Amino acid sequence: MFPLEIETLARLLVAEAREKSLRLVAAESCTGGLVAGAICSISGASDVFERGFVTYTNRAKSEMLGVPGDLIADHGAVSEPVARMMAEGALRNSNGHVAVSITGIAGPGGGTPMKPVGTVHFAVARANSSVVHRHEEFDGQTREAVQLAAVRTALEMLREAVARPA
Repeated sequence: MFPLEIETLARLLVAEAREKSLRLVAAESCTGGLVAGAICSISGASDVFERGFVTYTNRAKSEMLGVPGDLIADHGAVSEPVARMMAEGALRNSNGHVAVSITGIAGPGGGTPMKPVGTVHFAVARANSSVVHRHEEFDGQTREAVQLAAVRTALEMLREAVARPA
């Protein structure tokens, strides 16, 4: 279902999270649940995957994750502060230990000179740790390529967070 690289990352993530007894959460916008799908495509994911939030609209980000509407209005949905709040909200509204968030512009439309198509913000929150943010620009790619690149990055960030000491 997913490219081998993503399947391999998901398989490693599930094994590493199981080894540390950590539950994972995903809060997704531009990937529309693909991170959750990649993790859940692995046998045994039920041991570690707690839940996923697909918060495609600004209203969903506010209602499901507690992202303040004024924060979205001030910075835009595709921004570092919103990604950070999404990850924190995913942890707060779940029984997870580690949460990843993704918000971006997959295209082909929707980009601006300040935030071109392919702009994606990620954040990972882990209980009792600081939130880690990452900004990527996957330029010149198709919608599918941007989404798959975002899934790969999110899985890598989750693996890094799982590997960190609590």
